[in-house]
Amino acid sequence: MRQYGKIPPTVASLMEGFMETEQVEGKSIMSGHMFFMRHAFALAERCSVKTSPNPRVGCVIVKAGRIIGEGFTQPVGGNHAEIEALAAAAALNEDVRGATVYVTLEPCSHHGRTPPCTEALIRAKVGKVVAAMQDPNPQVAGNGFRQLREAGIEVLCGVLEQQAREMNLGFLSRVERGRPWVRVKIAASLDGKTALPNGQSQWITSEAARLDGHRWRMKADAVMTGIGTVLTDNPQLNVRLPEVVRQPIRIVVDSHLKTPVDAKVLGQGNVWLFAANASPLRIDALKGKGAEVFAAINDTGRVDLHEMMRVLAEREINEVHVEAGATLSGALVEAGLVDELLLYLAPCCLGRGRDMLGINALPSLDDRIALDIREMTRIDGDLRIVARVLDKNRKG
Repeated sequence: MRQYGKIPPTVASLMEGFMETEQVEGKSIMSGHMFFMRHAFALAERCSVKTSPNPRVGCVIVKAGRIIGEGFTQPVGGNHAEIEALAAAAALNEDVRGATVYVTLEPCSHHGRTPPCTEALIRAKVGKVVAAMQDPNPQVAGNGFRQLREAGIEVLCGVLEQQAREMNLGFLSRVERGRPWVRVKIAASLDGKTALPNGQSQWITSEAARLDGHRWRMKADAVMTGIGTVLTDNPQLNVRLPEVVRQPIRIVVDSHLKTPVDAKVLGQGNVWLFAANASPLRIDALKGKGAEVFAAINDTGRVDLHEMMRVLAEREINEVHVEAGATLSGALVEAGLVDELLLYLAPCCLGRGRDMLGINALPSLDDRIALDIREMTRIDGDLRIVARVLDKNRKG
């Protein structure tokens, strides 16, 4: 049974119900709401990656300007944030009747792996629920708010909504777009080369940058590569960090199932192979090594990347981390399936070598793939850049 310690009250100057307001995303929001919602986000940040495919959610229960319960989503199958916060309040003998509940996502209203959170909040007789955003999951999608209002509980939605979306990009992508959030990680020299012409690439970036890359791997539900990388580098595609709490699913895009049965990627947990053309004997041999094989063929006889992403969403994959060669990475970009680039640039130049992305020549600069640089950070001597791929109709 979870042990709950004493929850410190907020300072008196930050009482709930401040009359002062702040403009957030075009909305006038009370400062008190902002304060407690930010605390709920801080709790959500503590959610383990084991919560996936569920979203990361934080919850704070406030009464008379004092936090009387708080919690965050537990690993999949465990309590949601609201249930954790109610349990914390109960463990401290706090009375939640009439309290205000701050939660980073609309409380669930359906029976899934756990009972509905709305029912627990209604039974607890809380007075108000302040949510950052509505849950787009069709099983919820406003039904949670409706149930709460029908029970006489006041509902306010939209406090720090953009922050809520950023926290659960993968979950929202899967639910709203029917495909995972896809990040392509690339390590390269300052002149944009990932390897020498002969393929030598170990190591362009520093050890610190490589460890940082593993932390990004750990955030994802799946790590993806192409058959070319498997044959050339024989990677493990796992997370090699002391603090690892789970290993992501390993995915290989392998049109003709050339993955060797002794490849390092096999035999160490979930491995999914996406193929287009393969003999039953090859399929059986790889299944015998523990791999799961999916057929997804396009009109060119190669793996249909859009169908692959649809299957991954169907299998509840929220976030995919791609570490592949220029061919697969470029194909994903050209297919409009990449949301984010994670670039590690080393302070060196390699001259002629292998490019970062295998993208076809563009007819004009107007057709360039527009990016929004979200972050630039020094990692030891290297530069880490996080860039979002903008809408294809948006140039510049």
